[in-house]
Amino acid sequence: MDWDDVRYFLALARAHRLGPAAKLLGQDATTVSRRLQRLERRLQTTLFEQTVAGYALTERGAALLEHAETMEASALGIQEVVGTDAGVLAGPIRLSVSEGFGSRILAPRLAAFTNQHPRIAIDLIASTGFLNPSRREADIAVMLARPKSGPLVARKLTDYHLGLYAHPDHLARSGPIATTADLMRHRLIGYVPDMIYAPELRYLAEIDGRLDASIRSSSIVAQAELIAAGAGCGILPCFIGDGVPGLVRVLPKAVDIQRSFWLVVHRDVRRIARIDRFIAWLDATIGALKPLMLGTTPVDAGAQIAATE
Repeated sequence: MDWDDVRYFLALARAHRLGPAAKLLGQDATTVSRRLQRLERRLQTTLFEQTVAGYALTERGAALLEHAETMEASALGIQEVVGTDAGVLAGPIRLSVSEGFGSRILAPRLAAFTNQHPRIAIDLIASTGFLNPSRREADIAVMLARPKSGPLVARKLTDYHLGLYAHPDHLARSGPIATTADLMRHRLIGYVPDMIYAPELRYLAEIDGRLDASIRSSSIVAQAELIAAGAGCGILPCFIGDGVPGLVRVLPKAVDIQRSFWLVVHRDVRRIARIDRFIAWLDATIGALKPLMLGTTPVDAGAQIAATE
């Protein structure tokens, strides 16, 4: 069986639609369809059936999937061993992370890794929602919750804290915040409710079920910019809020929310040397940033006192 044809089969099995499968492969949808038809002719069987939800594996297709993933793991292992100069790590790593973690934690620090390993190509997918490591859409995912199923290896990467932040201009206009009840008279910044992709992001309800954001965005980076512009106050990860010039943390004791990031990889990918090296680098990087993640970095105490008087 041609391994190249199997790659197309795997992409469609994971993406369920021609367009996303083509994107994973760097091809067009017509090519994916043609290669699938060629594989089905060679095997003299139907591997997919088209449904309303997209391409679904037939019984024969599901049987092939297990063998195809074994072939994939072997191919990746061969590439790792003989595809590069001795002792030099090379190849792609696709990372799926939340927007805030990707833009404020990884992006400013990735150069340290790529300078050490210039032949490793990094795809940093930092967006709302996550690619699925079970379907091999990503090699590594840093997620907000531990996956409940799938051929995955998952462990906690780090805890992190979130707090309530505001700009002094907003506090001067709307008044100080002495208790969480005072938030009822302040304009709040938050997520678009029907676009919240994980229950871990429902922060305001955790403080007070009556609170509702009146300026909303699906982007945590956009929320930080809105708060920094004095549009209102809102909940931010401390690794974002503490780094935005001018912002002050309000009610740091009363509003101290803890969440966790989970490191998730497919069990086959975990054995690849470049993946293992990146995970080791990520562990060391996050370990050095523990005060930032936990919201214990030094801040302007005077500004915080003024914000809560």
